[in-house]
Amino acid sequence: MSDKPVTTARESGFELVTIRLPVIATFAALILGLGLGVAVSGADLPQRLLQSLGIVGSLWLRSLQMTIIPLVAALLVLGLAQMVQAARAGAAARRFLALVFGVLIVGGIFTAVVMPLLLDIFPIPESASGFLAEVPDDELAVPDILDFLGSLVAPNIIAAAGETAMLPLTIFFALFAIAISRLPEKQNASLMGFFHALANAMLLIIGWVLWIAPVGVFALAFGVGMRSGGGAFAALAHYILIVSAMGGFTLLLAYVVAWVLGGINPWRFARNVAPAQAVAVSTQSSLASLPAMLDSASRLRLRSTTSEFVLPLAVAIFRATSPAMNVAVAMYVASLAGVEITLPLAIAGILVSLIISVGSVSLPGSISFVVSIGPIAIAMGVPIEPLALLVAVEMLPDIMRTLANVTMNVAVTSAVDRGEG
Repeated sequence: MSDKPVTTARESGFELVTIRLPVIATFAALILGLGLGVAVSGADLPQRLLQSLGIVGSLWLRSLQMTIIPLVAALLVLGLAQMVQAARAGAAARRFLALVFGVLIVGGIFTAVVMPLLLDIFPIPESASGFLAEVPDDELAVPDILDFLGSLVAPNIIAAAGETAMLPLTIFFALFAIAISRLPEKQNASLMGFFHALANAMLLIIGWVLWIAPVGVFALAFGVGMRSGGGAFAALAHYILIVSAMGGFTLLLAYVVAWVLGGINPWRFARNVAPAQAVAVSTQSSLASLPAMLDSASRLRLRSTTSEFVLPLAVAIFRATSPAMNVAVAMYVASLAGVEITLPLAIAGILVSLIISVGSVSLPGSISFVVSIGPIAIAMGVPIEPLALLVAVEMLPDIMRTLANVTMNVAVTSAVDRGEG
């Protein structure tokens, strides 16, 4: 089956459109493009053909980029407004939100500290340099720290959008979402309806763009295969393993949360959460795993009133692996491009990932990849061109994402339940 059906919905009543993505076809196009590129790497192909393939890949990449800012803005407003609404639901909801931010921050810090060390021990293959051919030279410059700090607040939000200044845009729309939640009911409903419609329109456009992803990915992969040879496959395997390792930390952290904060023995937790994990791996969807998570909570003897409140809320607004794995992708590309990630830039990446994760939950993996990692990379001064190919292999790291997210959802529920007791 080449398509991965996904339905996204929000507890606030704002339902996002259902789209189908050619995930398997995109992955196959990546392998085919790389394989053909490697096969003809020594041949003297017509320059016109190479230029045509380059234009196809470049146009597809730009089509992805053009939707990032409006889609992120709309999802941020919807997601943060929903989080504000959840915080008003009572002590259990506030305890849940505190755990959410705690897990997300720990994951982001872990990646910022461990990722450079991991890349020193297991360096990126030299053949991966072929992924950078389409990156303009000026994108590889390390941003000046003082200029970075001075740009946190944009005096002109329209100009900031034109310059793709992601961090000040993220801060602005986060404040905007909180302000909307404090408006009178009719004004709140009007603005929320507008951003709901904007989000759905952008999702339709990006869905169309990703529907032709096999064509764009093939064109880009062919060029990478010609430049990198067979080493391109080794580079992708290295990337998948390194990024998935950061998600593995979140998975292990879930057992610690259940043990320390939920009071559940790790072996007992592992035994009872295994059915939900099996569904997560097979579906790669937290939403589809919700019934299994509720069953696991019952097996762990958690209060039904707690699990039936926390788990749907967790599916709606919580992706435990987002900062850990999304910052890892940005740092991987930064290392590939030779961009030095200083402490302020790492902090910027973590902050953006925290806020963006609220708006990108329950989206298909490919769309979430573009919406979540693009803004993080831009905020950190990292080129985003390699992401156009990395999105084709997201189906593999997404297995770890879903597995860790589902496990952490149950672990956090156990912690909230113990607090209720």
